[in-house]
Amino acid sequence: MFDTLTDSFKNAIGKIRFHDDEKALKKALTELKKSLLKADVHHKVVKELIATVERETKKNGIGKDQFLAALQAELVRILTAEGNQGFVFASRPPTVVLMTGLQGSGKTTTTGKLAYMLKEQKKKKVLIVAADLQRLAAVEQLRQIAAQIEVDLVADENGTPVELVRTALKKAEDELYDVVLIDTAGRLAIDEELMAELAEVQQAADPDEIFYVADAMTGMDAVRTAATFKEKIGITGVVLSKFDGDSKGGVALGIAHQVGVPLRFIGSGEKMPDLEPFIPERITGRLMGAGDIEGLAEKTAGVIDEKTAKRMTSKIKKGQFNFNDFLDQMEQIKKLGSMKSIMGMIPGMGNMAKQLGDMDLENSDEVKQIKAMVSSMTPKERENPDLLNNSRKRRLAAGAGLDPMQVNRVLKQFKNASKMAKKMSTKGGMKEMQKMMQQMGGQGGGVPPGLMGR
Repeated sequence: MFDTLTDSFKNAIGKIRFHDDEKALKKALTELKKSLLKADVHHKVVKELIATVERETKKNGIGKDQFLAALQAELVRILTAEGNQGFVFASRPPTVVLMTGLQGSGKTTTTGKLAYMLKEQKKKKVLIVAADLQRLAAVEQLRQIAAQIEVDLVADENGTPVELVRTALKKAEDELYDVVLIDTAGRLAIDEELMAELAEVQQAADPDEIFYVADAMTGMDAVRTAATFKEKIGITGVVLSKFDGDSKGGVALGIAHQVGVPLRFIGSGEKMPDLEPFIPERITGRLMGAGDIEGLAEKTAGVIDEKTAKRMTSKIKKGQFNFNDFLDQMEQIKKLGSMKSIMGMIPGMGNMAKQLGDMDLENSDEVKQIKAMVSSMTPKERENPDLLNNSRKRRLAAGAGLDPMQVNRVLKQFKNASKMAKKMSTKGGMKEMQKMMQQMGGQGGGVPPGLMGR
């Protein structure tokens, strides 16, 4: 997500090789300025950042470490605005959140993503309110999302948004919901009618938070519209949608600073799990290529049961990982979001994340083949792949629509993956793997065929 910006910082830092080299510092700052402007960072933000980094670096003595420290500190400052970070629950439930934004910004999908995150990671009871009665099919879209993520919905195309909100809040009080997310109407542009309707809904809902969903692909327009919404209805946070499609990433660097409202979440992919809290210190770590282990730990802890994880670790260490375990793991991975986003959180894996691109692991040909093959197995074969002799393999091939060579290849790769997992579970195994993947990434050699298949 932050590819362009991360590369810019690396290139700038690489210009400083010696201490007290003012010429090198000048080159580094010039490189940084050009890169940030190309990445769509607002010119005022760039000017401020460059001036501060130069002043702080000179004050502490010119050198790579001093430049890096000054850049990190200034990034955290620029990314931070007064207000809440991530999702903050009200002292008395339900926490009511008004989701606002223009048409096409991804507001409805973001509402679903936020509901999914609160349900899966925070284990909260969530109610969605379909109060966007302006856009055709908005209610139906939200109905489908709510069914997909198994979250309750209040919807009525024949009522008014205010009536709907009042009904939903009563339901939330009576049935002890933790969070109520209200999807409001949008327009193609900001107008008086839109603002009047939002003001009515706001008055009826008395929300704890008002989130403005901004389309990252619109660049500086996202900043301007967020500022207008802040002025008109008083938003408490911004959510950047479609951030995975914005390779430049500059809008994220300036929006909180310019609008004066915290950036709360970023949409990191198309799937429901692809929404990440925007915590300035953590994001700065990712921008500098240091990953976000804390964020990854939170994400995995929310969706992976601790007992299941311990049982799986024990099986891997003993080399007993089977096809039932594989299917279970695939279901868990689906809940974590895109592979690119996950890899970007691991220190030193930035290059590998780039190579993964927008790969959809769940729908890759290889995973589909494995699932088809596993579906053709008996319960005993799933538990013990060593039972698979040639006649059983021929049966599997026929049942899965594969040829015997494909079955043999999948089984071989599965066995290799089990061995690799066993090795990684030993002391120092993960460090070895990380080192190998970093080397692969640095060589630009692509993803190792044994890991991702062919």
